Amino acid sequence: MVNIDRSYVYVLFCGKDQGIYIDFTKDLKKRLTLHSLKKVESIRFRLPISLIHYEYFVNVHDAKSRERFLKSGFGRQQLKQILGQTFLSL
Repeated sequence: MVNIDRSYVYVLFCGKDQGIYIDFTKDLKKRLTLHSLKKVESIRFRLPISLIHYEYFVNVHDAKSRERFLKSGFGRQQLKQILGQTFLSL
């Protein structure tokens, strides 16, 4: 039997500086609410935000590994290629 430890890696588009924010959480809806209420210090001054991508994991270790990769130079480059049409529409 697999022990499921639900986690998400998510990408936000920040309207103020036209940049992206990458993070992981165990409760995506709650985390997005906290962002919208300016309760997350690291992004509070970059609002408005839009959720443009998220990935679901059944293991928190895998989610953290994916987050680290996406924050790397190659990971950000890959993300921008995958979401190319999304970035053009923002």
